[in-house]
Amino acid sequence: MDRNPFSDAEIERRLARVRAALANRRLDAAVFASPENVFYLTGLDHWGYFAPHLLIVPLEAEPVLVTRAMEKVTIANQVRAARFRGHSDSETAADLAARVLAEHGLTGKSVGLECWTAGLSHGLAQKLEASADARWSDVSGLVDGMRLVKSPEEQGLMRLAAAVTDAAAGAAIAAIHDGAAEQEVAAECVAAMIRAGGHAPGFGPFIRPAARLGEEHTTWGDGVYRNGEPVFLELSGCVSRYHAPLGRLVHVGSVKDEDAAMAEVTQAAFAAVCGALKPGARARDVYAAWQGVVDAAGLAHYRRHHCGYLVGVGQPPSWTGGNSVTGLRADSDLVIETGMSFHILSWLMGTGRGDDFISNTVLLTENGAEVLTRTPTGPIVR
Repeated sequence: MDRNPFSDAEIERRLARVRAALANRRLDAAVFASPENVFYLTGLDHWGYFAPHLLIVPLEAEPVLVTRAMEKVTIANQVRAARFRGHSDSETAADLAARVLAEHGLTGKSVGLECWTAGLSHGLAQKLEASADARWSDVSGLVDGMRLVKSPEEQGLMRLAAAVTDAAAGAAIAAIHDGAAEQEVAAECVAAMIRAGGHAPGFGPFIRPAARLGEEHTTWGDGVYRNGEPVFLELSGCVSRYHAPLGRLVHVGSVKDEDAAMAEVTQAAFAAVCGALKPGARARDVYAAWQGVVDAAGLAHYRRHHCGYLVGVGQPPSWTGGNSVTGLRADSDLVIETGMSFHILSWLMGTGRGDDFISNTVLLTENGAEVLTRTPTGPIVR
């Protein structure tokens, strides 16, 4: 989080694609507000995205990045493909963005606005639309769609992030034992993450006893782990905002026979997903491969909302790439492409016949599905 991770050629290629898409929609410019997309188009990697960042991309002129004036030094050090305009805290990003649009001769012109993002509040959007004389059009999803397929530079960052993930997971697993404090396990995990070259992840790590499994997005507390109760791990290393999550279930003291048997099913179902990840396949076909293994194991009653989702760029408070999740769902027509990266989850918890959970980051390459995270799948007993 101290530098722009992208080459100038990479950024220019992305901006050229954006401009081509705007021209195809007969737009004269667009304003992007998603932190993930501003990062993708500029390389600005910092924690300042809690405040609005509005990236104005005209068809011809240099892009302009509008945010708080105090970010001047960071942007000067990191951003080479956009001009910085900073606003004081006595005005809003919308006030300055409206002036920039007018300065660029965009008054009365067709301008896209990225509406569906946590980076643009309802009030700020109203302020911008009222302050700037333009014919507004929603361009939500335009850049998000471009981000789904990772370039070679991005794939390199994903592999680095996966190595950080494995280091952090290994440290957490090694620290778990009967009587281990939840806080100590988390401390070992985070320390290993940083020492392995990781940057601050979008969220997590999620480490908690199975008694709190259903809480989804909570993590360690002030308790201790005890024999007989599994520990849930889901975490991701992060390198330059790229994430490579994994998940494991760690059994303290011993593993029940039914849980060990269920681990065979989760691993077989995971392998089926990897085999189904082929260019041209639909997301629903990938989910069907996972469900087919589950059904064949006598668990036809068991269904999941997805068996994974696309992953890569993530800004706090998430590693999922924004405030929505592009999942491998039973009802999704998403077309799978080479270069996509996924957090694949094989989750069989609460089946009534044993519990297990594994997940890994998988990159679809020219040679097939490559599992980037390599922590042993288990059953893991500590």
